[in-house]
Amino acid sequence: MPGMIGKKLGMTSIFTEDRQMVACTVLEVPPNYVIQVKTKEKEGYDAVQLGAFDCKEKALTKPLLGHFKKAGVSPKRYLKEFYFEEPLEVGTELRVEQVFQEGEYVDVTGITKGKGFQGVVKRHGFAGVGGRTHGQHNRERAPGSLGAASDPSRVFKGKRLPGRMGNKKVTILNLQVLKIIPDKNLMLVKGAVPGKRGSIVYIKK
Repeated sequence: MPGMIGKKLGMTSIFTEDRQMVACTVLEVPPNYVIQVKTKEKEGYDAVQLGAFDCKEKALTKPLLGHFKKAGVSPKRYLKEFYFEEPLEVGTELRVEQVFQEGEYVDVTGITKGKGFQGVVKRHGFAGVGGRTHGQHNRERAPGSLGAASDPSRVFKGKRLPGRMGNKKVTILNLQVLKIIPDKNLMLVKGAVPGKRGSIVYIKK
């Protein structure tokens, strides 16, 4: 599917033509450059490798620097493969208004906010054991009984327990493109997008 590399700037709200206020996420989508074109004959599948967001040469390894030099493009920090039906040449510049149009729907992939090690109340929405009555000592946010006995004598995998929360790759499907601002490389999509402000996102049709 055609797509581009972007960055989440934050959330705002805009008014539609029928005077409805809609919450939306502002995405910065700078020019993406074709770094490599992969074909079935050589790599076994068809894809286009795009690069975005400039970075210093000292931040990259020599093989990567040679990769960008071969493409005739300045070093980029992020690379991602997408599928384009129309043939593209190495070094081609893709802008947000060329790939996306207002009103269409896109899928946005990002890394959710990491919240560290959390208990069952925050992580899974448990109610906790209860108040401090009848001798209960600091059990308000405890998970309570796990329910297993001598058979099976173990805790089943996938049990909702305390653990690390967030920091996972999540894709939100069918977000409508509300507005594209080409001169500022901005795109506004309806609703929320995973990740914190400034995090990298991948937008696909």
